[in-house]
Amino acid sequence: MTATFSCDLNGPAAELSHFWEHTIGSGHATLGLRADWQAQLKQVHDELGMRHVRFHGILCDDVGTLIGEGDTLFYSFFNADLIVDFLRSNGMRPFVELSFMPGVLASGDKTVFHYRANVTPPKDYAQWAVLIRKLVGHWVDRYGLDEVRQWFFEVWNEPNLTAFGTGKQSDYFELYRYTAEAIKGIDPALKVGGPATADNAWIEDFLNFCRAAHLPADFVSTHHYPTDDFGQPGDDTEAQLAASRRSALREEARLVRKQAGNVPVYYTEWSTSSNPRDSMHDDPYAAAFIVKTVLEANGLVRGYSYWTFSDIFEENYFPSVPFQGGFGLLNIHGIAKPAYRAFQLLHGLGTEMVQVDGAHETVDAWFVRGDNGGSTLMLTNFALPRHPIVTEQVCFTLTSAPPATSASVQRIDTEHANAKRRWEEMGKPEYLSAAAVDELKEVSELRSEPFVTSQEGDTLRVNISLPPQSVSAIHFLHG
Repeated sequence: MTATFSCDLNGPAAELSHFWEHTIGSGHATLGLRADWQAQLKQVHDELGMRHVRFHGILCDDVGTLIGEGDTLFYSFFNADLIVDFLRSNGMRPFVELSFMPGVLASGDKTVFHYRANVTPPKDYAQWAVLIRKLVGHWVDRYGLDEVRQWFFEVWNEPNLTAFGTGKQSDYFELYRYTAEAIKGIDPALKVGGPATADNAWIEDFLNFCRAAHLPADFVSTHHYPTDDFGQPGDDTEAQLAASRRSALREEARLVRKQAGNVPVYYTEWSTSSNPRDSMHDDPYAAAFIVKTVLEANGLVRGYSYWTFSDIFEENYFPSVPFQGGFGLLNIHGIAKPAYRAFQLLHGLGTEMVQVDGAHETVDAWFVRGDNGGSTLMLTNFALPRHPIVTEQVCFTLTSAPPATSASVQRIDTEHANAKRRWEEMGKPEYLSAAAVDELKEVSELRSEPFVTSQEGDTLRVNISLPPQSVSAIHFLHG
């Protein structure tokens, strides 16, 4: 059966604010000292419009922010400054995740990741507050108050998970109290928020605590993945996704938006799955999921930070395989995955989303008006693993439309913008020559092809075939 959709070019539109470009995720603070990481971040800023970056561990011992010798504490912000200096030189800003616990302040020895990030509460909350005041105050001195007021200070990372928080909810709230008071003591306009939880947790409890304690909460932050809470214990990623629901992340964001009331909501982590070695991260599946998920979140969130921009990422270990299922939009060589191209298509959209009528089990359609007579029809054909999906014929009708002076299509699917497939044809080499990298970068590019439409009066019609797990963007220029 044909998937049929329609839209009035002059119909009412909702603002499309490009909220997904507010922040992008990275793994670990010290990666910001690597030249290849810096080059890739510059690329995602320049080509995808990303404005902030969030990462773990700015307070970890390997950054050297606070260390101790005997009873003497030494504060050193040199490495942290190098990272922020690069961001600012690149036109970006930090979304500062205040983590993890410096060893000299830690109440225990529980760590996470290969870089041994300490995840225990401070043994002295007042001394933690001194660290926060010194660091944030230093940044105000270095970059200016007007600049740092545009940053975001997020307290910790996923304290509701035992991997990242050995304390109770009350311990996190105490950490938040000392942090927020320290930051607001420098300047009331600096932005601080939380609870930075996994799986949309603690939102109401956090806001109730802040209200009762007369503490600021300038924003709510949380995380979600389509693998959260789905399937059975021990299931692999595919089984978890198979048990998930289509548009589950939209429904969760709606609930969090309601719980947050008037407080802005920022999702500071989300992805196609929470598995750092998920082969689908590298496939067109991820592109279709990203486009659908982002456009469905419109109007619900202020920021929607994809985890992560690069496979230069080493929470568990740093593999050398070019396509190893990492979270990144770019692989270790800077080769764009289909997921990267999805964000490139989204970046090219205008800012007015017009209502589209029609529904289908696997196909979704969005129509976005741009400037100077341009507009884009975004189409996805997406299904969760083990759910039915086939190639679909799509018919789209646009009314109130002057004849298109030009129409073109860009595709992401098995045959288009899919460097992993070409790498597999090469025999899956673990180490790439410079020539192979260049070839794979070429294959990864989006191609723009002329597209034929039909016109009857003020009605424009589009017919297109969509393969499984694919994205098509049809661009129109109207006279």
